[in-house]
Amino acid sequence: MALSVDSAWHRWQWRVRDALPQSPSEATPLLSQEKGRQSYNLTQQRVVFPNNSMCHQDWAEVSRRYSGNRICTTKYTFLTFLPQNLFEQFHRWANLYFLFLVILNWMPSMEVFHREITMLPLAIVLFIIMVKDGMEDFKRHRFDREINCSNIWIYERKERSYVQKCWKDVRVGDFIQMQCNEIIPADILLLFSSDPSGICHLETANLDGETNLKQRRVVKGFSQQDVQFEPEHFCNTIVCEKPNNHLNKFKGYMEHPDQTRTGFGSESLLLRGCTIRNTEVAIGIVIYAGHETKAMLNNSGPRYKRSKIERRMNTDIFFCIGLLFLMCLIGAVGHRLWNGTFEEHPPFDVPDANGSFLPLALGGFYMFLTMIILLQVLIPVSLYVSIELVKLGQVFFLHNDLDLYDEKTDLSIQCRALNITEDLGQIQYVFSDKTGTLTENKMVFRRCTIMGSEYSHQENGMRVPMPSPLFLNELPCSPKRMVIKDIFLVPTEVSWLCGRLLPVSLRASLSISSVLIACKLSFVHKGYQPSPVW
Repeated sequence: MALSVDSAWHRWQWRVRDALPQSPSEATPLLSQEKGRQSYNLTQQRVVFPNNSMCHQDWAEVSRRYSGNRICTTKYTFLTFLPQNLFEQFHRWANLYFLFLVILNWMPSMEVFHREITMLPLAIVLFIIMVKDGMEDFKRHRFDREINCSNIWIYERKERSYVQKCWKDVRVGDFIQMQCNEIIPADILLLFSSDPSGICHLETANLDGETNLKQRRVVKGFSQQDVQFEPEHFCNTIVCEKPNNHLNKFKGYMEHPDQTRTGFGSESLLLRGCTIRNTEVAIGIVIYAGHETKAMLNNSGPRYKRSKIERRMNTDIFFCIGLLFLMCLIGAVGHRLWNGTFEEHPPFDVPDANGSFLPLALGGFYMFLTMIILLQVLIPVSLYVSIELVKLGQVFFLHNDLDLYDEKTDLSIQCRALNITEDLGQIQYVFSDKTGTLTENKMVFRRCTIMGSEYSHQENGMRVPMPSPLFLNELPCSPKRMVIKDIFLVPTEVSWLCGRLLPVSLRASLSISSVLIACKLSFVHKGYQPSPVW
C-alpha cells in the first residue's frame, strides 16, 4: 500500500516538472480522462496527502506549499501604521485644508501666526484619530490571537494519538477530532461521525446567520464504521478544486491506493466557523486552512468606514472652501485696485531687503494667500476635535450601558468600528426575506397533556389555545381515541423544541408524535431516517 502511494508521488512530480496540460472531464472537471495513470495539475487542483506515518514524506513536500491556519485581520503593522493611517485621514477635505494652511504659514512672506500655533490644531486632530484607530486595530489583534490560540485535537503521528494543540498549528492534511459544541478551525472533509448514519449536524450561524441545523455526510465508503476511525489506515490521496469563496460549491475526489476514485461534494465539507451540534465526535482531514478557507476568502478585511455625518461634513466643507476662495479672491482684487489708486507707495507697503517693492499683481496674489490664513476660522478645526471626543464618549457609554449587557453570556456590547458610532439606530431602509429576520424565534416548552394529565412549565406555562374539538369528535369511538386526543393536545412548542434537536421541523413533529404513540400503544421507536422517504 505504501509503495503505490510513493509511485503515485513520483508520477505526480513528473507531471509537474513537464507541465503537461490536462484536459478535464466535462462532467467532473477534476477527473482526468486517462484512468490508467495519475496526473495532477496544480494550477487548477489542490492535492492533499494525509499526515500519518505512511504518507508523511509526501505530506511534508506538499503541505509547505499551502497556507497555515494562522489568521491576521488587522489593518496596520508597525511599519505601515503611520503612513497608511495618515493617508486615510487625509481623505477628509478639512484635514487637507488645514495642512494647506500649515504649509502657507511656514512661508516667511505669508506668515501670519506663529508656525507652531498653526500646526497645533491639525496635530491634535490627527493624533486623536490615530490613537482611536490604533486602539481599534489592537482589539482586532487581540481577537486574532485569541482565535489562533484556541485549542483543538490534532492527530500526532509520532504519538499515534490526538494531541491538544492551537488552531495556528493546524496544517493542510492534518486529522482533526471535534466534539459537540466545538467550532470548526478550518475547512475539513468529514471522514467519521459518531452518528450511526454518518451524519454530522452543523450550525452555520457565524456564516449566514441561520440557526437551523444543517446536515453533512461522511464521504462515501466511510459511513459504515463499527469502530473508531484510525488515521494510520488512511492512505488515500485527496484531489479537489483550488480555494475559492463559494460557500456552497465544492467538488473533488479521493483516490485509493488501488487507483479507484470516490467523488465527494459540499455535503461532506465542514466550513471554518461552523459549530458541531448533536454529534458527539466528528473526525476529518483539513483541506483548506487559514486565509484559504472559504469563510476567510469571503472576508474582505477591515476597511475605513465613514459615517453619514462625516460624508455630509465633507460636502459642507467643500462648499465652505468655495466660499472662502470667493471671499479671498474679492479681497485680493480689491487690494490690487486700492493700491493702484496711490501715486506713491503707501506707508504700510514695506519694501524687501534690497529696497524694491513687489509688483501689484504679485502683491495681490500674496494678499490672496494671506487672507486664506486670516479667514481660516470659516472652517473650524475645533469642530473636528469636538466630534472625535464625542465619539470616544459614546463608545464609553455604550460599553458601560447596563441595558446592553447580556447576563447569559456575561458580555457587554462590543463597538468594533469607533468612527461610525453616530450611525447607530439610523436605519433608512429595511429589507426582510422572511419572518424571523428582525425578531427572535425563541421556541420554549410550555405545556402538554398525557392521558388526561396536564404537565406545564412553571415559567413558560401560560395557557395556549387548544385545537378545535370538531376534528376529535369525528373520530370513531375506540380505546385509542383518548391516545390520539392526547397527541393532538401537544402544543406546537414541543415540536419546535424537537426541531432544534432534528434539522427538519416536520420530521421532528413526526418524531415526537411517534414517541407519544410508542408510550401508549406499545410501539418501539427505532429512530429516524436521515433522508426523507416522501
